[in-house]
Amino acid sequence: VQLQASGGGFVQPGGSLRLSCVASGTIRTISAMRWYRQCAGQERERVADAITGTSATYSDSVRGRFTISRDNAKNTVYLQMNSLKPEDTAVYYCNAVVWTSRGVNEYWGQGTLVTVSS
Repeated sequence: VQLQASGGGFVQPGGSLRLSCVASGTIRTISAMRWYRQCAGQERERVADAITGTSATYSDSVRGRFTISRDNAKNTVYLQMNSLKPEDTAVYYCNAVVWTSRGVNEYWGQGTLVTVSS
């Protein structure tokens, strides 16, 4: 199983970006997809969860500005980021809990850089 994240880039404060992450491989089902971020010199932070059968959850720092969504038919998770702030600058990673014929495992995407600056 591989996760491929995309959509990062440079944006001015107040702007928007949409990240995507596609899971590929021999997948039976995905029980959770998440977005994390890591700012320079800091630990990785969980930003948003999309767990099957539950409501999305968000960190306090992004609640009300970011929206996570999933397209289960495409094994894809999105992160719509609005009202971006300089402190949102980070490498964003997608994460998925995936069931295959071998059981369940957690997988990570390669990260996509988001830079918010004027």
